[in-house]
Parts: sequence; C-alpha cells; structure tokens
Amino acid sequence: MARTNAQQKLGKKVRKIRLESDMSQEMVAEMAGLDRTYVSGIERGVRNPSLRNIEKLAKALKVPVHDLIDF
Repeated sequence: MARTNAQQKLGKKVRKIRLESDMSQEMVAEMAGLDRTYVSGIERGVRNPSLRNIEKLAKALKVPVHDLIDF
C-alpha cells in the first residue's frame, strides 16, 4: 500500500511529540492500548490509523487530537 502524504505527516507529528515528551514507543503503545509495532508503523507512515486510534494516541501523548492532525 502506498503511503499518503497525510500518513507521513501524522507519523512525523506523533514521533516529534513522543520524543518531546521523552516517551518510548512501548510507553505510548501501552497507554493507548495499541501494539508497539502498530505505533512504529504510524510513525513511519506505513499505517493508516482510524480516528479512534488517533484519539487513543492523543490521549496517551496528553495532547488534543488537533495537535496530531494539524499539518
């Protein structure tokens, strides 16, 4: 499946916020109730997460959903 520009941008935002929060992928995944490999795929832009999973990530990262999708 080809990566979309939006997938890549979302992935970069998730990674940036995660690193700024000094969190590992494992920590984010556990707090969001997702698999670490799924979080990795989102960050690499190869996964196309549902809105529900974007909400879970935002909650785990302690940011509003808007912060993840404002690109």
